[in-house]
Amino acid sequence: MVTTDYQTKTKRTNVKHSLALLPALLLAPLVVLFTMTGVQAEAAEPATAPPGVLGWAADTAGGRGGQILRVTTLNATGPGSITEVVQAKGPRIVVFEVGGIIDLAGKSLNISEPFLTIAGQTASAPGITLIRGQISVKRVHDVVIQHIRVRAGEAGHKKKGGYEVHGIDHDGAWDIIIDHCSLSWGTDENLSASGPRFEGATPDEWRSNTSHRVTFSNCILAEGLGNSTHGKGEHSKGTLIHDNATGILIVGNLYASNRDRNPLAKAGVQAVIVNNWIANPGRAAIHHGAVAKEWTPHEFIPSRLAVVGNVMEAGPDSSPKLALFSNSRGSPLELFMADNLAFKWDGQEAPLTSGEFTKLAACPFWPAGLIALPAVRVKEHILKNAGARPWDRDDADKRIIQTSVERKGKIIDSEQEVGGYPKAEPTQAAFNPADWNLETMEPRKVK
Repeated sequence: MVTTDYQTKTKRTNVKHSLALLPALLLAPLVVLFTMTGVQAEAAEPATAPPGVLGWAADTAGGRGGQILRVTTLNATGPGSITEVVQAKGPRIVVFEVGGIIDLAGKSLNISEPFLTIAGQTASAPGITLIRGQISVKRVHDVVIQHIRVRAGEAGHKKKGGYEVHGIDHDGAWDIIIDHCSLSWGTDENLSASGPRFEGATPDEWRSNTSHRVTFSNCILAEGLGNSTHGKGEHSKGTLIHDNATGILIVGNLYASNRDRNPLAKAGVQAVIVNNWIANPGRAAIHHGAVAKEWTPHEFIPSRLAVVGNVMEAGPDSSPKLALFSNSRGSPLELFMADNLAFKWDGQEAPLTSGEFTKLAACPFWPAGLIALPAVRVKEHILKNAGARPWDRDDADKRIIQTSVERKGKIIDSEQEVGGYPKAEPTQAAFNPADWNLETMEPRKVK
């Protein structure tokens, strides 16, 4: 059963495996800078997730304690490929002895076995970029993905042809951490937490059977493609939090030049959205909306959201009256907001909210150990820390960050508008376990 207030984490009965990832020097986790009235973090429990990664998924650890599996080729499939090691059974830590581009050729990298960590920080420069496809995390649990880039794109498909891919898609998954990834050019969303809406007999069962206990942290989620290959036509979207998804933490991300869903929470959602920078959103920044026909014959369950310490900066593609947070008409919502900033393209203050909702005087839930940064510090933090391998950013991330800083971002319809798929010379470097702390996957020495 999934609790409704998330003040007490649901304990799992299966055996835990732990992995903590990421160089501490480069992670720069959210630090204690202030305490807001109404936002008191619980006492932190012993961490098993990557250092600095919090949320209701923080008691997962992916594949820590499992076998180390090496990616030795940039081929998408076959011996030594990312597909081979990801689809292996049992707890496993995926490391890389190559760096460069992996072409998925329009297909999905499917993750269907639990207790997995993908440690993109172990790759040699320029790191690992997946193109022309997506990562799909479906009906699985205990997965940690760090420092991976996915540039989905149109992959040669025709406009409105029904090619609908994410950067990373979750369908009914739980205890999931996506941290320090760079996801762009999705033709559906760049990153989502989805699943069945009403699987089970009760609301608690609905929540248990869709995505829950998920953390999206320190990512760059940018340039969802607009008039592209999605069957519905225009579909530039950042993140969807699907109906009844609970225990969701979205923290420290850059949402850049997505028309909508920066992010969007649907009905019955319970989520904390904190310390994100939203640059050049089109029609909506942070948004909540319930769709009546999708819930018939059920009655809506009000969503409960905490929106804290976020920054919206409108850009050339933003609607003139855009608010940081909007609620669609007829969508029941209980909302706590604190310390958010919103600016129009000309630098003037923008509205913080639009639409009707029930305003909460105190935060309804909060992840253990998380203390929000003040909104005035959010951009600085994200500029230094967001995305895959922030010490070794690729040209696409550099461009997205620069245009966001300069308020010159653009919502695009094809990756070809910004130079097309990346190219990089393949590199190789053996993975030496002695060079890494295998409990945390941090390098023992900073070179």
